[in-house]
Amino acid sequence: MWCLSCHIRNHCVHARVGGVTSELAFVISQVPVEETYPLRAKVLRNGGPPEAARLVGDDLPGVATYAARDVEGAVVGCVGLFPEPCPDLPDHPGEGWRIRGMATDDGLRGQGVGAQVLKAALDHVAAHGGGLVWCNARTTAARFYARHGFQEIGERWDDPEIGPHVRMWREVESG
Repeated sequence: MWCLSCHIRNHCVHARVGGVTSELAFVISQVPVEETYPLRAKVLRNGGPPEAARLVGDDLPGVATYAARDVEGAVVGCVGLFPEPCPDLPDHPGEGWRIRGMATDDGLRGQGVGAQVLKAALDHVAAHGGGLVWCNARTTAARFYARHGFQEIGERWDDPEIGPHVRMWREVESG
């Protein structure tokens, strides 16, 4: 499907600034994980070096990474999707998929970029037979995930390096 506003195929997001849709467009696509390290380091690792954003398993088979790019090609949103069962729901039927390394540029939060990156990840799961999608969400992001159908499971905890978290999950139908 082509976006009628910007003539970009597939996943396109238009920024909303002050309730008005701008001419800026964001294209969502699957990318090599290394392209997301600078944004992940900036947002998730307090501005540390890009290599600080590398996660164990980033390069394993089956891992999918999606990014939103602005019109200049800069990565402004990203998410990693890892085939991994949820430890709190080990008997759940179907595949388990873990969201990791999800980040949106600070200046673009609340404008739909994160929602569209997450949608691309959920579409990936649907295209691969559906299943249970879960994450260890920062508590500051729990409302975002809840708006997208995720539920909290288990107790909240504090990660001494990156702050308070809660595990969240949702099902995705095969599509």
